[in-house]
Amino acid sequence: MTQTVLARGISVDFAPLGGVLQDLTVTDDGTTIAPLHHAPWSPDEVPADSPRHQRWLAGDFLAAPFGPGPDGLHGLTANGLWPITPAASGTLRAVLEGAVNGATLVKELSLADDHPVVYQRHLFIGGTGALPVANHAMISVPNGAKLSFSRKRWWETLPEPLETTRGRSCLAYPRRAEDAAEFPAADGSTVNLHRYPWGERHEDFVAGIEDPASRLGWTAVVRPTEGDLILTLRNARALPMTMLWHSNGGRDYAPWNGRHTGCLGVEEGAALPVLGLSSRETPDPLTAAGQPALLTLDPLGTVEVRHILGAIRWPTGQSVAGVMLEGDVLTVTGDWGAERKLPIRGAWLGTATPAAPAARKPAVDWDS
Repeated sequence: MTQTVLARGISVDFAPLGGVLQDLTVTDDGTTIAPLHHAPWSPDEVPADSPRHQRWLAGDFLAAPFGPGPDGLHGLTANGLWPITPAASGTLRAVLEGAVNGATLVKELSLADDHPVVYQRHLFIGGTGALPVANHAMISVPNGAKLSFSRKRWWETLPEPLETTRGRSCLAYPRRAEDAAEFPAADGSTVNLHRYPWGERHEDFVAGIEDPASRLGWTAVVRPTEGDLILTLRNARALPMTMLWHSNGGRDYAPWNGRHTGCLGVEEGAALPVLGLSSRETPDPLTAAGQPALLTLDPLGTVEVRHILGAIRWPTGQSVAGVMLEGDVLTVTGDWGAERKLPIRGAWLGTATPAAPAARKPAVDWDS
């Protein structure tokens, strides 16, 4: 059963099964924006041997570990239960049943009046080792989209295609390229990752690696037909990777059956294993540049992952040229001069001060 968190101009539902942030709605300029994707199947259509989270595939959830693991694809965080616990007004708090690498996990969602964003953080209390981690936001783009990003060093595909015999992956694997507008395709051509879709009926995954000088990491998804813009924000020095999942009719087996279309995953995190070439290098190029390749747990304390997801009206349909944070104002600029200034908790991501792979807090501090 879901629980709704409300503030003026925004609401979001939380589903404890899988810890899913779903049905985000933002009211802006007299228009209601509902940007998140829902899979077009019912739970009983999902084969028994599929990852559990495919039964309720929707919205945004935490993947830890990101990718394959002992608790199924994307880990216990995506496939387990997050009972809700008491929290301050305007905040939803849930605690995962079970541990990840020995860590207790706490999820918090918070809203603020007239802020068109959800503030989301995950606390890993205790635990040992390091693991790949990312949020797993799925944006609904049935009519196409224009994508823009904070500055990336390069883009890179997985060690192997997502689909070979039971579907279609159209990018080249494993490959690396600096220009997102000319990423290598399997047929020898190139595709423009600033557009969705760039092909027909395909299932692909590609990751962008942040410039080490970046502080605010951002991804902007403009939906020209809908007249809106979806933003994801992060501390780029804590989460240096933006991963794009293009799910557009490229899987021909249940429950997908060629009908899972118009889904763009925007998955921000630190997940070296998904990089087909860089993960084979010693040292890997993220670590060599001082960027976290994985989330490292603290057995005597707490590490956390923070992420902001929101949406605004953007009737011009312009691609986003820049996103700038100054104090408690976020300015979004289009490539032909459109501009929006948005209220935001400017210090919340911690971009103004040097960041370790994850911000460390005393183990008992769940409320800031």
